[in-house]
Amino acid sequence: MKQNRTRIGRKQLAHFALTPLCLLLATTAAQATNGYFAHGYGIKAKGMAGASTALAQDSLGGANNPASMVWVGNRIDVGADVFMPKRDAERSGATFPSPPFALNGKVDSGKTAFLIPEFGYNRMMGSDMSVGISVYGNGGMNTSYPQGPFVCPNQVGTPTPSNMLCGGGKLGVDLIQLIIAPTIAYKLNAQHSVGAALLLGYQRFEAYGVQAFEQFTGTPGSVTNNGKDSSTGVGLRLGYQGRLSDAVTIGASYTPKMSMGKFDKYRGLFAGAGGFDIPSHYNIGVAFMPTPAITVALDFGRINYSDVPSVSNPSMPPV
Repeated sequence: MKQNRTRIGRKQLAHFALTPLCLLLATTAAQATNGYFAHGYGIKAKGMAGASTALAQDSLGGANNPASMVWVGNRIDVGADVFMPKRDAERSGATFPSPPFALNGKVDSGKTAFLIPEFGYNRMMGSDMSVGISVYGNGGMNTSYPQGPFVCPNQVGTPTPSNMLCGGGKLGVDLIQLIIAPTIAYKLNAQHSVGAALLLGYQRFEAYGVQAFEQFTGTPGSVTNNGKDSSTGVGLRLGYQGRLSDAVTIGASYTPKMSMGKFDKYRGLFAGAGGFDIPSHYNIGVAFMPTPAITVALDFGRINYSDVPSVSNPSMPPV
């Protein structure tokens, strides 16, 4: 919370990876997320800093580029990684109200490690078609800040021990998204393939400690401390992959906005009475393999967070 943005628009992402076998031990893990999207899906994609659109490495193609699945053969992939974000929230320089109130202070999130599993399966149906399934997730927004040293005025102005947003008790949110992606891919010829993945989505959300937001909603009682709420939805991802030569491969994938059910328990917190769709996004990529031991890959992607009012709406009316 050191960097607080009131408006999030379109997010552009560029991934670049150089992974010759001889440099594998010299690389460090990429430490980034793309909002609440992961920087890559599948351990191999994460090891390539997320560059995966023009590659066929595993059966997580339903998460990256469905067209890649027809090139990977029969296989099963199971893996997990540990996401360890370090997050803190700090306020300084607040001079009003004065003591006995205390608005300045710093707290660290108590949620510091998350296990993220993944699964993929692919089966060839002859030499030119494959069917498979990829299972992956988004999130990384699970925070839990202690009450800390903050003292805020309550509704009648009395000093009250509070969290840093002047709510009661711990302050935090928890968002997870799970996508199950049945996939089909087909070779148009020896060099080009197309693919499609049906996206079956499940998401869960919880917020607590944001009682101060109740005064800004038309539906009080549906903003905070209502436990976990969930919603489901269906979407689609399309992909293309082309092998221009033995050394150069290109790829592209596109996912329209995925309409999800509403978080009814938090309809006073999110725009659209609880709406929280998954934004549209796309990737294009190229991979260059000068030798079997060296792969250079570059991806460009965009996540259209502006598709989702609950993420992109300004927190205050424009002036």
